[in-house]
Amino acid sequence: MQTEQLIDLVQDALEDMKAKDIVILDVQGKSTVTDFMVIACGTSKRHVVSCAEHVAEKAKHAGQQPLGVEGADVGEWILADLGAVVVHVMMPDARSFYDLERLWGFDAEQAGGA
Repeated sequence: MQTEQLIDLVQDALEDMKAKDIVILDVQGKSTVTDFMVIACGTSKRHVVSCAEHVAEKAKHAGQQPLGVEGADVGEWILADLGAVVVHVMMPDARSFYDLERLWGFDAEQAGGA
């Protein structure tokens, strides 16, 4: 699966689940781990878990087996590693605290998303 298709799949899956504040960060050249990060918020811990599970399930059905999913036991921040795309689904407080957009050198004008 092409990276652009995977990003579209992830964004569609998050939108299906009504995830909030979806942002796509191009971290090519900034990260040796992945090319893109997708960050989104859930409205509750259960919603965060459901969003991340939906992304992983959609990826599996499309033939993109997740390399790992971490954090589902707590539900504050779940990371789904899809290789070229890493998905972060977080509670708003965790997202604000860790501020991944700033950490990776982006501001609201540079970050793309829905």
